[in-house]
Amino acid sequence: MKIRLLAFASAGDALGTTETEIEMPDGSRVSDLRDRLDRDHPGLAPLWPRLAVAVDGRVVSADAELKDGIEVALLPPVSGGTEACADLVDGPIDTGQAVAAVSGPGRGAVVVFLGTVRDHHAGRPVAKLTYSAYRPMALEGLRRIVADLEAAHRDLRAAIVHRLGEVPVSEASVVIAIGSPHRAAAYEASRTALERLKAEIPIWKREHYADGEAAWREEEPLVDTTSTISPLRR
Repeated sequence: MKIRLLAFASAGDALGTTETEIEMPDGSRVSDLRDRLDRDHPGLAPLWPRLAVAVDGRVVSADAELKDGIEVALLPPVSGGTEACADLVDGPIDTGQAVAAVSGPGRGAVVVFLGTVRDHHAGRPVAKLTYSAYRPMALEGLRRIVADLEAAHRDLRAAIVHRLGEVPVSEASVVIAIGSPHRAAAYEASRTALERLKAEIPIWKREHYADGEAAWREEEPLVDTTSTISPLRR
């Protein structure tokens, strides 16, 4: 299948053109297109934490399916604002990218929270976790949290990346990176981001125990929130 690729501003410079046509295998997703572009245009790699990807005029996540004849646009932040940096991934999280997305010469404090998989719960050995999500709603919710945090503090930048699928013990299931001129705001925003993620975002986890049994962790009481979604629990 063929797609029309548009690249604006710095993305166009890295691509070497503002418009091109690319042929991709049937069934490809945005993540596959990104892999292809990374191979063909290495200069795009440092820009991805700042880029939004739109398909036919609508911002989408990395798992969005591509179809023949669609238009894909690479969108850097516009002057005076940034695209909310939030993502759902199906493999190990690149913590460095999250840190790069929030760092800057005027931000003297960068706080990074890693939520990793414990090897036990309630006295039972845990082998791994499996996370599932209602992807469109979860991604939109993560972007909303990031936008709210950035609006509440001057020159603060936030990034939230959550992993889906199987996550082994000791690996990160979520990374929250906050960059701020001052540490107090960075610490506050990091905590707020995690608590809101747990209460508002439709992501669920299933614990797999060493004895072969498994259970969804959704039985705990709801947090007091305007959301009607059963909260994520860690």
